[in-house]
This record gives sequence, structure tokens and C-alpha cells, in this order.
Amino acid sequence: MGVNITAIKTSSDGAWQGDNPLDYAFPLLIVQTTLILLVSRSLAFLLKPLRQPKVIAEIVGGILLGPSALGRNKHYLHRIFPSWSTPILESVASIGLLFFLFLVGLELDLSSIRRSGRRAFGIAAAGISLPFVCGIGVAFVLRSTVEGAAKVGYGQFLVFMGVALSITAFPVLARILAELRLLTTPVGETAMAAAAFNDVAAWVLLALAVALAGDGDGGAHKSPLVSVWVLCSGLAFVVFMLVVIRPAMKWVASRCSSEHDSVDEAYICLTLAGVMVSGFMTDLIGIHSIFGAFVFGLTIPKGGDFAERLIERIEDFVTGLLLPLYFASSGLKTDVAKIRGAESWGLLALVITTACAGKIVGTFAVAMMFMMPVRESITLGVLMNTKGLVELIVLNIGREKGVLNDEMFAILVLMALFTTFITTPTVMAIYKPARGVRIAAHRKLGDLSGSKVSKDALRILACVHGASNVTSLISLIEASRSNKKSLLKLFIMHLVELTERSSSIIMVRRVRRNGFPFFNRFRRGAWHDRVSGAFQAYSQLGRVSVRPTTAVSPLATMHEDICHVAEAKRVTMIVLPFHKQWRVDGDGGEAVENVGHGWRVVNQKVLKHAPCSVAVLVDRGFGGGGAHSVRPNGGTAQRVCILFFSGPDDREALELGGRMAEHPAVKVTVARFAERGLDGAQVILQPSPSKCRDKSYSFSVASMDRQREKELDDEAIAEFRGRWDAMAEYREIIGSNIVDEVLAVGQGREFDLVVVGKGRFPSALVAGLADRPAEHAELGPVGDILASSNNGILTSVLVIQQHHLPDAEETPMTMTKVAPDGLDRLKEGSSSSPDMQNDLV
Repeated sequence: MGVNITAIKTSSDGAWQGDNPLDYAFPLLIVQTTLILLVSRSLAFLLKPLRQPKVIAEIVGGILLGPSALGRNKHYLHRIFPSWSTPILESVASIGLLFFLFLVGLELDLSSIRRSGRRAFGIAAAGISLPFVCGIGVAFVLRSTVEGAAKVGYGQFLVFMGVALSITAFPVLARILAELRLLTTPVGETAMAAAAFNDVAAWVLLALAVALAGDGDGGAHKSPLVSVWVLCSGLAFVVFMLVVIRPAMKWVASRCSSEHDSVDEAYICLTLAGVMVSGFMTDLIGIHSIFGAFVFGLTIPKGGDFAERLIERIEDFVTGLLLPLYFASSGLKTDVAKIRGAESWGLLALVITTACAGKIVGTFAVAMMFMMPVRESITLGVLMNTKGLVELIVLNIGREKGVLNDEMFAILVLMALFTTFITTPTVMAIYKPARGVRIAAHRKLGDLSGSKVSKDALRILACVHGASNVTSLISLIEASRSNKKSLLKLFIMHLVELTERSSSIIMVRRVRRNGFPFFNRFRRGAWHDRVSGAFQAYSQLGRVSVRPTTAVSPLATMHEDICHVAEAKRVTMIVLPFHKQWRVDGDGGEAVENVGHGWRVVNQKVLKHAPCSVAVLVDRGFGGGGAHSVRPNGGTAQRVCILFFSGPDDREALELGGRMAEHPAVKVTVARFAERGLDGAQVILQPSPSKCRDKSYSFSVASMDRQREKELDDEAIAEFRGRWDAMAEYREIIGSNIVDEVLAVGQGREFDLVVVGKGRFPSALVAGLADRPAEHAELGPVGDILASSNNGILTSVLVIQQHHLPDAEETPMTMTKVAPDGLDRLKEGSSSSPDMQNDLV
């Protein structure tokens, strides 16, 4: 039964008055939008381990909601996605598409295309021409095979098929390259420049296809002069935008630069209105409205504050809410059931094979002509084969104009999905760029005090998640700065998770070079002004050199950036923020801010792979003047306690304590826990691989001379007391209940900061905690007790792991206590098992 669209009302009077909200436009739109977002976000979460772009999840979500899957239930389809609602859903989605293409134009820097030279132009030309010719060949096969395909005129059908197979999705490619850390490598820069050329050429070809298509079936009967007028008008529009509007937008951008304290909202509104007007003008000409929005985006000056603010204003709403509706609507129109029989599936295989072969072979051949290595040439071909969202735009326009019927639309949508899906795993399999040359460097604090190098050798890499980490980090660095004339070199790295936002891609280009973060003291930006500015002000105190950078990466590979910079800058210690941060709320209570499990995994990977010592700062208001930093005596000096048990990690903590003791505003107390009072029993640790690493403490499996370690511990304590006895307090704690003793230190208000080693080679006291359930296993047993949110700890905690390559391998252990007589028998039997002897603590 037909529906009169003019009879559809916007909103209902409510269920109490007998109205079904699903019979009204706006409530139904809300339901459709919510359902699409839930399904697409769920699929994006499931596909995240495969490192797939979000557009894949959005298209697949639409296919699942459409006639291919859930839509087979006609009652559901007619109730949730009735035919009368399609124009409403697509109109809302098209607004998102309009602004998205504006963002694409904003992201595309024409000056970088000009700088890319002949190689990128040649690769782009080959990557368009060969697939375009192949697309024309496939078009002849489809016209003679698919029912109804011959109704469309030859010209528009051939051009649409050529564009569909030759296009490269510039936005999707940028996100894939950023995800794979290739965006600023030579192969990534070449791919981006070639994709930019390809994008511009594709939009010109699309404008030609739309001009030729007209109203689809009638396109073949209209006067050829109409297409000529459309193309000439489109060219005049582009010239007008670049010659007249571009200088005007440059002036607007200058009025919104950082020199002005605030941005006049009128300029933002004027620009957003310009997007709509540009879209209307190209639609009036006879070219799709998205072409106007794309060209208007090209006129905005790149790299300035104005472009950043525009992106901030519209990006989340457009890409997070409206754009998924567009791609889901593409899936809703895709009926896989239209592909029936061996002949149709054979056509799908032909289209996929032709699209992949044309792009990859054409790009590979030209890249080899430009003397690129074979592996890079193949990688470039695979990257240029990315279709994604731009392909979907082309296909939707073709279906809208009547050039593509349902079966051809379904075939081409599946082709776009397949070619985009295989890009990331294929590139990961065939191309692994070099990660640079390892540099010999000082790895731990002990190397500096025992070497003959000058005292300006201390280099610290401090990582921050945001402005909330600044105060505590500056306090820690200041406390670690000795009172001598040595220069402390501080490298600040802002850790930013890579997202699919345009602002993330733009930031990657600014802060990365050859795939990795680089330090540029002249770089400015919003983060630089807020956070790096605070560190730069701190550096004015003298003897502290500060260099900021930003690492924009997926959390899965963020540790590679941190370790690479630590290696390249010869860093002695990395300071990481804990994934939880304690704050005092307005009522004087304690609030815990958790930045997410992903950041905890980053810390775990850095602890495992770092080329130097690592410190994890559990911040409870250290240096911030909060409630936890106020002491009963009202003193202003920072009070630091070093907990010393045994082993390399504790000696590294003691080394840091010596540097802190040298500072006149820091009062250091060393508390050594003596290994007595163990009722004569001996603790044995043995590997237990069946234990979960996140729930159990791991200890080093390396061999170690326990007697020699005890001698080194005694020497370290003796040296500390000999050098700093007048400046630091020394305590010796003898007790059998280590948990109560540690909690007493953490729960009191005597100290602002407690420093403890991770304890990978534990003393008998620490080894006795091996079977305790772990909340934060990566901090070691004592660090975990102090970092727990359930123990009422008031002080901040710094957990230190000393760098030593032989100690790097760790495994969960199980603890056993053995009586003295049983220990003698065990030692006698351990002569045939050296590892057992090493397990004796």
C-alpha cells in the first residue's frame, strides 16, 4: 500500500493518546539513529583487534539491519525502516556527508601535492588510468550479463564504472597509514600525495559522470549541450572559489589566529553557512552538492588555528552521529540476496579481481619505474587500492541517478568492503619498515654515578596524558634535580590516542617524522600552550632543559614511540603516569580518575621493552597542595620515603633517593626492611605459568648470586649513609608482617612520596607476598599494596624498575615455605637442577 509522504507528521501526541511514535517522522528517526549507532559501534569494537577502519563496521551494520539479514523479517523492515522514512533518514545523513566532505577538503593540503613531484603524480596517474580502463571493460561485461543494465546510456555507465574501480579513498587511507605508523614515512607520504591527486581527479570524473547521467534513464536522450554547460559551470565555480573565496577565507583565518584572544562566532557561522551555500550551488549547476562542500574545504588555509577550531566545532557531531547514518543507509540499500547464482557471484569475483589487479599492478609498475624498492612498490599498490567511504559516495550517487540497479550496487558495495578490509592485514604482512639503529646509552641511574661522564648526563623522558599530570610531574622532576651545577635534560611526551578524527590525522602530520615523534622547540598548538608552556616556564628556573613532543598512536603500539624516543635521546629513566589518578573533590572526599585499561597496557609494555630504567608515578596530589600533601607540622619541604628491601630495583630507588637528598627542599628518609623474624623457614619461588599475569606478580627468571646481591645491597646502603647521612634519615624496620609495616608508611601523613623498587629479585620478605591476589601486578607486590585504592593510602607512590637486559624476562611465581631440615634435603637434590637453586630466596 502506498504512503502519501505529505500526510506524514513530524511528531506524535504520545502513546497515552493512542499514537504509535513509530508512525511519525521524528520519533522514528530517533529510533533508527539509535539502532544504527548501537550496531555500528558494537561492530567497530569487534573489528578493532583487526585494525579495521570504522567505515567497515558502519557499512556492515547497515547490511545487517537491511534486507540482507534482519530485513528478511518484513514486519521489522516495514516498522523500523519503512519506505516513507528513507528520504528523511537520507536527508539528515546527507547533511553529515556534506560537512564530512568539507572536512576532507580541509584535510587535503594542495601545497603538499605540488611539493610531491613527478613520482606521486605518475603513481596517481597510473593508479587511475589502468583501473579506469579495466572498469570500462568490466562495464561491457555487466551490461551484457546483468538484467536491466542496458537501459542506461553507454556514456554515463562506462564513466561510473571507471570511477568506481579507480578511486582511492583519501580519508580512509590517511587513517590506515596513521594506524600503521606509516603516515610520515616516505612510502606513506608518497601514498598520501598520490591519493590526493587521485581524489581530485576522481571528483572531476565524478562531476563528469553526474553531468552525463542526468536523471538516469533519460540521460541518453538529453541534448549533449546540457552536459557541456554543466561541466563549464562546474569549472567556473572551482575557479571562482579558488580565485575569490580562497583569499577571503585567508583573511577570515587571519582574524581568528592565536594573536586574537577569542574567535568571533560570526566567522564560524559564516563558514558553516558557506558549506551549505557551496553545496547548493553545485547542486543547482547539476553536480552533486558534496562537490561544492569539498571545494569550499580546499579554500580554508591549512595548519592555522582557524582550521583547528572549525574541526573541533563540527567533527564529533558529523563523524560520530551523522556520517554513520549515511553509510548505514548504504548498507540498508544493499541486498546481498540480489546476487543469485554462480553467474552473479562470478561477476562479483571478476569485479574484485579487476579492481585489485588494476590498482596494484598499475601502481607497482610505475613505482618500479621510479626506482622504488619492490616491497615498497607492492605496499604502495595495496594502499592505493583502499576504497572505503568515498567509493560508497560514488555508488550511492550512481544508484540515486539510476545508473546502477540493485544487483550492480550490491556487487560494488561488497567489492568496496573487500578491498578496504584487506588493506591493513596485507600491508602488515608484507611491509615492516626499519625502526632505526640502536644507540648505546646510559640505561640506569647507577651508570651515571659510577661513570666518569660529566654531570649533565641525566636525561629523563616524562610522559603525560594531559594537563592533570603536570603539577605532580614537575614536583617529581624538581625533587630529583640535584643542587649541583649539572643540567637535567627533560623530554616531555604528550601521549595522545589515535582516533579516526580528522584532528588526529592532522596532529600526526605535525608531530611525527619518518613514522616517529620528533622534537621541535618552535612548534605551537593548543596542547603546547596549555601543558608544554608550564614545563617551559619551569625550565626558566635554570639547569633544566625542556623539550616537548607529542606521540599520536594507537594504544596497542604507543610503547614503541616511548621506547624509540628513549633510545634516540639516550634517556636514563622514563617516568610514566599511572592509569589511575586520585583527586580531592569539592566535599573533601577522594575521587579516582581512571583513564582506561588501555593506558595500563601501555605502561606494562613499556616496563617490558624499555631500554632504560622506568618509574611509574601513582599520583595522589604530589606537589599539588592537596589534602594529602599537608603535614601536621605545617612544613613546606617535600618529604620522601625510600622503602628498601633487596635487589637491583631497590638499589635504583636508593640511587634516586640520593639525588633527592641533595636537594635543599627535599627531606629523604630511607626505611630498610631487615630479613629477620621468619620463624626459621625458607621461602622458595618456582615458576607457575598457569597463573594469570594480570592477577599474579611476576619475577625475573634470570640467574642471580643471592650472596653477591646481599653484598651489593649492603654496599649501596653504606655508600648512601656515608654520602647523605647529614641530609637524610635512616631507619631499619624489623618485623614479620611486611604488609602492616608498608601500610603504616602509606597511610600516615608523614610523607608526600614513597619510592619503592618493583622487586623482580625479591627478598624473602617480598617473596612471601607472591601468592597474594594482585590488583596492579605490574607494580610488584609492595608497589601494588601502596597503589591499591582499597587500603586508605594517602601518599603518592613512585615504583622504579632498573634496566638490566638479563632480567627482562619475567614469569608468575608460586611461593612455598620449607623448614630448615627440608631445605637441606632440597639443596642436596638441587645439584642436578641449577634452576631450583636459583629459586631459593
